[in-house]
Amino acid sequence: MSLGKSASAGMTMNDLTTYFQHLDKAEIVADWEWLIGKGKLPVLITASGDAFLQDSNDGSIYFLDVTAGEFSLVTKSPEEFQLLLSNKEFVSNHFFVQMIGEMKRVGVNLEKGQVYSFKVPPALGGKYEMDNVEVTSIYVHFSVNGQIHKQIKDVPPGTKIDQVTLEQ
Repeated sequence: MSLGKSASAGMTMNDLTTYFQHLDKAEIVADWEWLIGKGKLPVLITASGDAFLQDSNDGSIYFLDVTAGEFSLVTKSPEEFQLLLSNKEFVSNHFFVQMIGEMKRVGVNLEKGQVYSFKVPPALGGKYEMDNVEVTSIYVHFSVNGQIHKQIKDVPPGTKIDQVTLEQ
């Protein structure tokens, strides 16, 4: 994504995340259960539509990369996670800082319960370009991407995908 460095100047954690506390956390990740298992709920959702999930059994924190369809352990404790959120490299690697900065620079802002989402997901050939990004409901973003990744998880890279079926 060709974005200027100045787009991210002065960004805060409030700019890089979205408000979702009024939403049903289990429903947000319901279409990802095939990958994340049970008992993991979002504790932080990035403005770019990825999520940090906490395991209700042991408190560990995981990262759900919605664009790539990947799920990985971040840290074993919420306290370590809080420290990571002040690490510039960690934030740069997990928050699409430049894209969010560019969207805000051109006046495309989020309301509560929304994220920036790819119109055509990169998993289906969409480009990492500003013209392919739009504001979307958190529920729609997580549901659509979770269903797509579930359907293509066993498809070899480079395979042409003619159809994806989504449930409501």
